[in-house]
Amino acid sequence: MMIPAISVSTTITVSTNITPTSFPKLRKQKSLNSTLKALSKSGKLDEALRLIESQPSKSAATTELDFDSYAAFLHACISTKSLEHGQRLHLQLLLSRDRNLLCNPTLNSKLITLYSVCGRLDDARLVFENGLENETLPESVWVAMEIGYSRNGHSREALLLYCDMLCRFVPSNFAFSIALKSCSELYELRVGKAVHAQVIKSNEEPDQVVYNSLLRLYAECGRFEEVLQVFEGMPRRNIISWNSFIAGFVGRDQLFEAFDTFRRMQGEGVGFSWITLTTMLPVCARVTASYSGKEIHGQIVKSARIPDVLVLNSLMDMYAKCGSVDYSRRIFDRMQSKDLTSWNIMLMGYAINGRMTEAMELFDEMLDSGFSPDGITFIALLSGCSHAGLTNEGQTLLDRMVTEFGISPSLEHYACLVDILGRGGRIKEALEVVKNMPMKPTGSIWGSLLNSCRLYGNISLAEAIAKRLFELEPNNPGNYVMLSNIYANAGLWEGVKMVRKMMGKRGIKKEAGCSWIQVKNRFHTFVSGGGFEFRSSNEYKKLWNELTEAMKAVGYVPDTGVVLHDINEEMKARWVCGHSERIATVFGLIHTGSGTPIRITKNLCVCVDCHSWMKTASRVTGRVIVLRDTNRFHHFENGSCSCKDYW
Repeated sequence: MMIPAISVSTTITVSTNITPTSFPKLRKQKSLNSTLKALSKSGKLDEALRLIESQPSKSAATTELDFDSYAAFLHACISTKSLEHGQRLHLQLLLSRDRNLLCNPTLNSKLITLYSVCGRLDDARLVFENGLENETLPESVWVAMEIGYSRNGHSREALLLYCDMLCRFVPSNFAFSIALKSCSELYELRVGKAVHAQVIKSNEEPDQVVYNSLLRLYAECGRFEEVLQVFEGMPRRNIISWNSFIAGFVGRDQLFEAFDTFRRMQGEGVGFSWITLTTMLPVCARVTASYSGKEIHGQIVKSARIPDVLVLNSLMDMYAKCGSVDYSRRIFDRMQSKDLTSWNIMLMGYAINGRMTEAMELFDEMLDSGFSPDGITFIALLSGCSHAGLTNEGQTLLDRMVTEFGISPSLEHYACLVDILGRGGRIKEALEVVKNMPMKPTGSIWGSLLNSCRLYGNISLAEAIAKRLFELEPNNPGNYVMLSNIYANAGLWEGVKMVRKMMGKRGIKKEAGCSWIQVKNRFHTFVSGGGFEFRSSNEYKKLWNELTEAMKAVGYVPDTGVVLHDINEEMKARWVCGHSERIATVFGLIHTGSGTPIRITKNLCVCVDCHSWMKTASRVTGRVIVLRDTNRFHHFENGSCSCKDYW
């Protein structure tokens, strides 16, 4: 490119009105601005404000403070959320005859931000609307107002303001990111896609914040294909990007994919945030991934940062739901500060692991520490009473909840009471609770009653309850299977056929029994009657035969009554041997070191014979076996179970 030459006279005459007295004034002005900025930066807002208010405000000519000094002061007010100091500066600006001060976009943006962070949205809006008188109001002021709306939970107003902006200029990445955040919060997928299209068309390259906002939008709206597309197309990814990607998998219940992504994230050296860990720890809890949970715990310990209560609560919850409640208690005891959630997690941990004595002791300790229980506290305790057979204690707890702590029973509390009474054989009382409760009973409450009928062989009541359930939950296979099992236990095979025929007509299939075990970083899944390759291996056959002989020697005999099919005894015995939790147990015995607890998760309730089999297996192998089924944990050790054969 050629730069044209410019002819300039060599004789230059400069006219100036600078007088010798101007230099002290200039030095004074510079000194005042430096002082104000220094006071603002060090947080001495009272002194800074006195300096501002000591200046004349009659005209611009006599104002010795500049825009940057005012901006620095407002920035300090925003950082400390000091509304009063900001308001007094705003008053000074209004009193000034120089209207240019109020038209300055930097000061406008700072004032809008100050008012919005202090929750004074009306004042922020007033500053913004006054600025609209300037037709050339820059985008920064619009974005400040948009952020103000978003920060205060007014996502729809933020989005409407963004639409107004489109009539004036092409938005920047700041505007895009706030608009996408608003779409996420409103689940406005259609509008979000329109904003995405504008991002693509924009001449400005999308920054990290825009990409992360897109990830969040599509994850919140359940559009995982788009999440994957955006993630893989990002030129750079930060921790927020990975967190959004992992959250997308978790939202779709693709938990094993979430694990793979977390490992990939660690492999690329991205590191983690507390949000990463509070996302992954509940995933570990859901699939009983104790090995992965311990790895995360190790990263927390090695971190230079001190974990907050939320992280420690998630860690406690993970250990409790992996059957390691003693680890949970160690973390609980070492926490410097606890909230009510901390106590509730610990109580629930004891309850689901069948340790109700410790749960009740901890409840008393909680009250002595000055914490008041809430509804969740009593759900933990009541569910524990139900599975431990503590019928009277459960009723007493519910009475205390109402009379002593003034908590009105919710649907969940009534469900626990019905389960407590039903499991305790007091089915008529449970039915009375259902009839008299102030809210309409749900399918889970009727399902609990149906299970009680199964436990005590009450066929006539089971049929009446099942009829209600088929109306409430026509597509729930568990209800049909439960009624079929009740008929089979009573030897009523015609009833079994009738239920199966009904399921066939309605296209309902029984959920297959499935168990999984984690060995190091890998999950191994087994389906009842499946696992042929493993079951055909020499290592499996050898251990299975040795185990069978050892168990026979101590008196174990298969209970074929759990096979609810009209077939011969030999075939029933074969079916029982193929239950998924047994295959997983043998796999664990082969592939884990002696002395290591074998931790198995099952998607259904363990059957009576598998329960007996695992008790005996723990006795003859000397191994601790921890089984988590749909209801609770079973800790098998030396031939006994933590549930005391009540589940």
